[in-house]
Amino acid sequence: KMADAVTSQTLSDGDRTVVMKFTNISDGTGESSVKKVDVSELTKNQAGTDCSRVSITQVWYDIGGMRIALEFNASSNVVALTLGGSAAAGPVSGYMDFRSFGGIKNNAGSGIDGDIDLTTHGHTAHDHYTIIVEMTKSY
Repeated sequence: KMADAVTSQTLSDGDRTVVMKFTNISDGTGESSVKKVDVSELTKNQAGTDCSRVSITQVWYDIGGMRIALEFNASSNVVALTLGGSAAAGPVSGYMDFRSFGGIKNNAGSGIDGDIDLTTHGHTAHDHYTIIVEMTKSY
């Protein structure tokens, strides 16, 4: 069986901010709670402390034919954002800026580990997404 063609790229990873890009060209398989941001893999701060979680501050997206849930990982994942629209509407692109209030903070409960997962909904062959997420790091 084939799988969706996905990529993850870290565009920048500094002391306070990390920017990552995610893409998918679907074969109809989709993604279910796939880890996209592993805070333990991010650059430590200047004091050598590991990043414990991130807040989502800005999102740029282009999505065709499916919806995307960005989820804070926990025993039961908590949806941080849903992006995209109906397949009939065609590609949906946009920009969201949450900096004025400090970003979307990770409010996941039991089992929280700070990571961010991604789930696709309504995906069919040749659906796609490109998502760029800017996050503020907490230690």
